[in-house]
Amino acid sequence: MELAMEVSFNVSEREREAILKPLRAYNLTITGEMPFETVGILLRDPDSQEVVGGLYGKISYGWLFVELLSVPDQMRTQGTGTRLMRTAEDLARQRGCVGIWLDTFSFQAPGFYRKLGFSEFGHVAEYPPGHQRFFFQKRFA
Repeated sequence: MELAMEVSFNVSEREREAILKPLRAYNLTITGEMPFETVGILLRDPDSQEVVGGLYGKISYGWLFVELLSVPDQMRTQGTGTRLMRTAEDLARQRGCVGIWLDTFSFQAPGFYRKLGFSEFGHVAEYPPGHQRFFFQKRFA
């Protein structure tokens, strides 16, 4: 059977899921059923209770992936990012994770993650142009 190929720059969530479904099925044959959960550590404005930053991650395959870390400008350099990452590390350990991994850009926080004990395991040069994208991990002892 020959399949029709179509390029789309407006992929729906349903189409994305259709692409993902056979990949997940294949992965399950190799890894078995693995629990998957999301975790958020939310920073809320004390007056409005609106979320103004925080950390969002996913736990799977024994690792916590930090997808998002955002600290409001007025809270930077006050230890908020460090507290968020330490809380995430504590949660990951409680969930039995072997470590944490994440990515960041050269104009964001590679030095911050190195200071917290993360090590680089890869990077993409010129992404975006003039910068790099770094991949870091911290494996627990």
